[in-house]
Amino acid sequence: MTLPRIPLPDVLRHRDFTLYWSGVVLSQIGTRGAVAANLYQVYQLTGSTAQVGLVGLAQAVALLVLSPLGGVLADRLDRRRLLQWSQSLALLASLALALLTLTGAATVPAVLAGSLLATAAATFDQPARQALIPAMVPRSQLVAAFALLNPSRELAVLLGPALAGVLIALGGPGAVYVLDTVTYAALIAVLGVLRVPPLAGDGKRGGVWRSMREGLAYVRGEPVVWRLMALDLSATLFGAYRVLLPELSDKVLHAGPTGYGLLSAAPSAGALLGSVWIFRLVRTARAGHLVLWGTAGYGLAVLALAQARVLWLALPAALALGAADAMATTVRHAAVQVETPDALRGRVSAIYQMCSRGGPALGDSLLGALAGALGPVAALTAGGLVPLAASGLSGAFGTTVRAYRVPEEAAESAT
Repeated sequence: MTLPRIPLPDVLRHRDFTLYWSGVVLSQIGTRGAVAANLYQVYQLTGSTAQVGLVGLAQAVALLVLSPLGGVLADRLDRRRLLQWSQSLALLASLALALLTLTGAATVPAVLAGSLLATAAATFDQPARQALIPAMVPRSQLVAAFALLNPSRELAVLLGPALAGVLIALGGPGAVYVLDTVTYAALIAVLGVLRVPPLAGDGKRGGVWRSMREGLAYVRGEPVVWRLMALDLSATLFGAYRVLLPELSDKVLHAGPTGYGLLSAAPSAGALLGSVWIFRLVRTARAGHLVLWGTAGYGLAVLALAQARVLWLALPAALALGAADAMATTVRHAAVQVETPDALRGRVSAIYQMCSRGGPALGDSLLGALAGALGPVAALTAGGLVPLAASGLSGAFGTTVRAYRVPEEAAESAT
């Protein structure tokens, strides 16, 4: 009996893109697992959630300082070579952490340095990753290519922490860093066999800060863009739950490292499940309402997570947290894309990335310090109230976000 053949998406019929997509997914699984291991290892070494927050601070420093430079280099250098160099830097950082951990010589400064270097590498390779794709697929399939990469990221965020929890239970954080090193090596090897031409940028040499100021000036002049970014920050900065998961799993839920891995992965599972219907809602419901309800739902889910005392109650809260975040993020992504002209899209996207990725990193430091003073439950409760209040105030006292609609063609491209 012959099994029925499952048709592949057309974009996966391109050899180079399929190799690249597979390498990126594998590398992201390792990276996300390593981040979870960083958080757990610092807590294991110190027993202090405040010091766990220093991992986020290290990431925030790298993101906020280097993101503008990463975008400029992606426009000036061969993108594939830039990706290989950045992945090589991250590989060396993870390999050093693996050796230090497995030999019992790991210290908190070493973990923080490894996290900072890995994040610094990511700030350089993220723009280059995006720029490689047009060289591998026809223009007519670009949307499909990006649509395949977006849920792949959520899959990596789901699998990476869960796998990290299992590996930590079996061999400690060092086993996670070994896996991360292997996944970096795999992507470097994939990049070496891609059949794509040299991908240098346009060669422009304008000042970095002048270009960034132009992007900032545009954002300041577009109320819907900066208000959506502000709502994003209210959730990611004050509701930065991940820094508290090691202590919650250990002292509140008594779930151990495996429970920690499940709890770390649950928000991404919620985002994957929620994306099935969120994309449809963007096309049929008023987008402003979705982002307000998504932000409020995020705050409520954070509050529910803070009050949970057993794992089977904490996991649904974390799933709901991911679904609510996906709802708001989908609208913000579509709005930034459609409201920004092509000439400024790169710079505005860089500012948005600094908010969307820098916010959680700074939030780890903020919530970690607050947990050190008040305990994880009180810190997470206080943090969850902020996005809930921000969405309520934005909906009650302004129409910019509440009345916003993403044009249908933009909503289609976001999916």
